[in-house]
Amino acid sequence: MERKIRAAFLLPVILLCLSCYKTGAAKNTAPDTGGFSLSGTSRPQEENDLPDLADAIARFSRTRDVDPDSAAFIEDYLRWIFGEAGIPERFAQNIASSLIESPAFFMEFFELLNQDPYTYFLVDKKNPLPDRYEPKDLVALTGGRYRVSRDGLELRKIAADALEEMARAAAAEGITFTVGSAYRSFTYQTTVYDREVKTYGKETADRQSAQPGKSQHQLGMVVDFSPIDDDFAKTPASQWLQKNAGRFGWSLSFPDGHEDITGYRWESWHYRFVGRDLAAFIDTYFGGIQQYALQFIKIWQEQE
Repeated sequence: MERKIRAAFLLPVILLCLSCYKTGAAKNTAPDTGGFSLSGTSRPQEENDLPDLADAIARFSRTRDVDPDSAAFIEDYLRWIFGEAGIPERFAQNIASSLIESPAFFMEFFELLNQDPYTYFLVDKKNPLPDRYEPKDLVALTGGRYRVSRDGLELRKIAADALEEMARAAAAEGITFTVGSAYRSFTYQTTVYDREVKTYGKETADRQSAQPGKSQHQLGMVVDFSPIDDDFAKTPASQWLQKNAGRFGWSLSFPDGHEDITGYRWESWHYRFVGRDLAAFIDTYFGGIQQYALQFIKIWQEQE
């Protein structure tokens, strides 16, 4: 399916899912629902099922004159996607409920897929970057509205421009950022990780430092603001970022209390540039938790 879909023709759930339905029907197969039950089938209803999803699909289907079998597949497919992406019920419910009112979720989602793919590329302990990945448009960070802790710091140009714009807005309110770390090559991340293991032991190191090839810093779109420790959360800069970073396309990667999801302990200083639209998408549908949104995108694209 084409990744660019004109908004005027977006019947988001229908267009994508019916395409998959026809393919599946031709093969006489259906996706594994990963434990989520379907309303209206003989499978038992789970306590953690998504009742609003069935209602959303039913209403959406009636307004688009979709046959019941197709509507059932759409419901099944979305439940499977939510399950495979590890999306908690509260967020899946939020997305499903929003479909009752409008197709905004998928209209926004498909539009996101047209932006630079590395803005939403999932990089974590299980999903490494391509072998020895290195951005081609790195630019030096020279300061200006923000400070740099040392020479040699770099970001991709789109992230550097967004940082400058955000720093300018913060400076107008009396806030000055200091960038402590930015792009890290595979080789440099190897040095960082090995040092952490030597200093703290592997178990602790793995909670706070990525193995080479699995660091968001290698994307060239991540900034660690100084001080790079828990004290940063107490600074005016951190408080300003919590309220405003998303407006400029920046997202906190490792929020407090979500180590079981992200794989890393809270890092109040670690922000990733994802673009304004994706930052808003993360905040609106996934409670500001970047990991969930990127997992959803990854699973969707794999099935596409």
